[in-house]
Amino acid sequence: MAGLLLAGNGCIHRRLTIHSDPPGALVMLEGEEIGYTPCSVDFTHYGTRELTLIKDGYETLTVMQKVRTPWYQYTPVEFFADNTLLTHKTDRSEFTYRMRRQEVVPTGELLDRAAGLRSTAQIPAAMPSNGR
Repeated sequence: MAGLLLAGNGCIHRRLTIHSDPPGALVMLEGEEIGYTPCSVDFTHYGTRELTLIKDGYETLTVMQKVRTPWYQYTPVEFFADNTLLTHKTDRSEFTYRMRRQEVVPTGELLDRAAGLRSTAQIPAAMPSNGR
């Protein structure tokens, strides 16, 4: 009976799916491009992953996303779940992110800010007194 259990051909398939609002954002997983939302990628290990979403007209979004480990993937249960299941199991982790529109600052306002910073930088700092 034990040999029959160990001969099972089951396995756990892990899949991470990323959605964004709006869709079509470039997704980078730990610095590597994986596609445009909605997109999916297989993974081996659970844990915290760095996700970056990039889309023209929207602020770039970087998050440290925790991909939780299900109970059947903790030792020693993991051995049996990975090796003795009689069927394949897919563990899907899905995350959705809302992206914020990028604020467009009018050129005149931007030039005014630059002029203000320039004039502030040119004012010498007050010299500390020696108590005289």
